[in-house]
Amino acid sequence: MGIQEFVEKSIGNWRSQRSAHHLAFSHFEAVLSDIEIALIAPDDPSVIALCEAYKVDPLAAVSPFRMSWEGQSDWEDSEAIKGTCLLVPIPDPEDPNRGDLLRDRGYAEEMAAIGKYHFTDDGTFVLITPYERASAEEKIWFINPNVRCRVSLIKTSAGSGVVTASFSSEIRQTAKD
Repeated sequence: MGIQEFVEKSIGNWRSQRSAHHLAFSHFEAVLSDIEIALIAPDDPSVIALCEAYKVDPLAAVSPFRMSWEGQSDWEDSEAIKGTCLLVPIPDPEDPNRGDLLRDRGYAEEMAAIGKYHFTDDGTFVLITPYERASAEEKIWFINPNVRCRVSLIKTSAGSGVVTASFSSEIRQTAKD
């Protein structure tokens, strides 16, 4: 699977159930979220600006998309979790199964970030993103066209320890739901 097929399969509205283990706090968290993933035109000004911020030719971008989410955690009296993120894949010209993923908002830290992605032989999308204080490793795979799973690890910046581990099952919301 390449990045274009992966993004195409991901477009839509998803209902996510995430279980997270925050090892630093010895705390388990359950999060229910609605996620929307939508294609963005490659010539959209936000795509061009993000590419230029990383000194990447905007013409190298393939299937840019925006992911928006809103959810609720069971962690104490937490407020609704919501946000949006622009993601711009830049495939490696020599290996279509690898590339960079530009983000205007990170997963582990709320800052712009650039991660490295690749696909395993079974079609699993793997993304590793370094941040200032942490590193995130995400794996996403499809069970069928309307069900996908995601595993995320937040590690120390040195990669020597896991701070948070989570598993999400995501179900695409279809017209009859």
